[in-house]
Amino acid sequence: MMSQHYLLLKTLHIFGVIIFLGNIVVTAFWKIFADISQDWRIIAFSQRLVTYTDVCFTFLGILIIVITGLQLANSYGGYWHVYWIFWGLMFFIASGVIWMILLIPLQIKLHHIANKFSDSKTIPREYWIYETMWAIFGIIATILPLVTLYFMVFKPS
Repeated sequence: MMSQHYLLLKTLHIFGVIIFLGNIVVTAFWKIFADISQDWRIIAFSQRLVTYTDVCFTFLGILIIVITGLQLANSYGGYWHVYWIFWGLMFFIASGVIWMILLIPLQIKLHHIANKFSDSKTIPREYWIYETMWAIFGIIATILPLVTLYFMVFKPS
């Protein structure tokens, strides 16, 4: 029988996953539509919100996932010895590396460029170059946690 502590950790872990995955998927969705609009006001607004929601929700989700996930892994004998935990963690870490090395710096550049839109009312080519890079690596960084989700739910051996 599962302990109340385990069930509480699992509930918090799932909550962290919902916040994390929900934010990265929904943010990408409405940002794509903002860019499609080609309206500098909508793009500037959405770019600011990408930065703010990542700070509020993505990082909060990551924090909850990591803290509870490492504790839950101990229930299975640790994360290095269980195939599905190990690979799930590796895909999650790979996504985090992409975020830290590529996506966060790109978001900061996009945020700074978008802050200047109101001065010129035109969207510079530089924005679209960085936006394309953000979209490509963002797709990869989103697929990786979804693969992690697969490992955590199906627990393949």
